[in-house]
Amino acid sequence: MNIGDVSRQSGLPAKTIRYYEEIGLITPQRSANGYRVFREQDLHKLAFIGRARALGFGIEDCRGLMKLYEDTDRSSAEVKQIAEEHLTEIDRKIVELTGMRQTLTRLVHACAGDDRPDCPILADLSAPPAI
Repeated sequence: MNIGDVSRQSGLPAKTIRYYEEIGLITPQRSANGYRVFREQDLHKLAFIGRARALGFGIEDCRGLMKLYEDTDRSSAEVKQIAEEHLTEIDRKIVELTGMRQTLTRLVHACAGDDRPDCPILADLSAPPAI
């Protein structure tokens, strides 16, 4: 398969596939003229990486998960640890985003949104950070 075929089948842009090759996540074969030749296993890896990225795993986590996936002697505990660490990070981000949402909701409701120049949103953004 060429990069266009693999892009369509994996749902990943060709630029992303080239990047994954550049950083060593995949290693497609090369034809005599230098074109990438993707095998079924490359497509499977790209789908795996795409799904992991969609779940928010970082590149290094994807690299680790891929190594574990390919290691038939792995323990599921190793995989679970990576997933649990990622879940903890997601929970932390949810708390942070919830706080941001509450603050922004309060500011939006406090702003009259009329022709007057005073604006609680801008006032809050320009205030020195709380210590």
